[in-house]
Amino acid sequence: MVTIVPIDTKKELKEFVRFKLRLYKNNPYAVPPLYSDEIDALLKGRNPAHEIYEYQVFLAKRDGRTVGRVAAIINHINNRTEGIDYVRFGFIDFINDDEVVDALIGAVEEWGRKHGMTHIQGPLGFTDFDPEGMLTQGFERLSTIASIYNYPYYPKQLARLGFKPVAEWVEYLIHVPDTMPEKHRRIAEIVRQKYDLRVLEFKTVSEIIKKGYGLKLFRLINITYNELYGYSQLNEKQMEYYVNKYIPMLRKDLITLIVDREDNLVSFGVALPSLSRAMQKARGRIFPFGFIPLLRALYGKRAEVCDLMLIASHPNAQSMGVTAMLFDAMIPRFHKLGTIYAESNPELENNQRIQALWGNFDKELHKRRAVFAKKIG
Repeated sequence: MVTIVPIDTKKELKEFVRFKLRLYKNNPYAVPPLYSDEIDALLKGRNPAHEIYEYQVFLAKRDGRTVGRVAAIINHINNRTEGIDYVRFGFIDFINDDEVVDALIGAVEEWGRKHGMTHIQGPLGFTDFDPEGMLTQGFERLSTIASIYNYPYYPKQLARLGFKPVAEWVEYLIHVPDTMPEKHRRIAEIVRQKYDLRVLEFKTVSEIIKKGYGLKLFRLINITYNELYGYSQLNEKQMEYYVNKYIPMLRKDLITLIVDREDNLVSFGVALPSLSRAMQKARGRIFPFGFIPLLRALYGKRAEVCDLMLIASHPNAQSMGVTAMLFDAMIPRFHKLGTIYAESNPELENNQRIQALWGNFDKELHKRRAVFAKKIG
């Protein structure tokens, strides 16, 4: 018999994280989360999203042993945008057992129903900066630190329960060209001169934060991502949280910021050397020794694969050809690291603007993922 246990303490959340680590311990493609990241995301009071969204975390137990986990989340902001009362399921993992899956989804539905929700969707987190989208293709490809890896039986279990895909993401492995195409270089130079744009240079990553460009980056995300599926606007407190959480771990040579003559941020690209193998070696922990492979991967002189974490351009700048200027700045930086491939990370399949970015690059579509939904039974 499966028992669903609501949890909220740090001790219980440690078991929540440990279950995922056990479930994927011997999987060569899964990238484990960090204990601290998942606990910070879900422990009450740690994440500013908790002041905005309702949520409840559950463990599924059988004979005292954890066999599944899930978080139920209500994002009222996005629900108003969608016009549907959704309860989200996120951070979901389970053994391949019908009874376990029924119990987990049933717990989310029941909790959502008590809060007036009529539909269920997922996997989604509080915001777009939590892992989202269930893998449906590419199970034998190494995951990235920003995406969810799951076994092939996950989407089959959702299909069994009547879920249908309502949004789909694709991921590309993009070959970094040996040289920037001359056409793109000319366009980049024309855009630079015509619109008086410049690429910013910094001595340290902390300088980016001190000069306010971290907040400008997230404010631009609010503008450019606003119409994407599942996105809800970040408030100032959330943006400050993400700036302090993520910007310090970046490499300054892989942060490209383009501003206009008034110092308005019009476009940016943020990349990281792939940390996937390093995270596997760390096994979910920075201490006592997990930081060693992570630092080596993050600050090493070479990175064969880099993850494209974020790319965005202001809507007013997209028609200017500013992306040519962005890539003209980014590609030489990849060359210095010896980067052969860039991982696009998940991007909505129907987002034509982002898909167009890779039109002139040699690329392989190697992963797909989806968000699934249905009416609450």
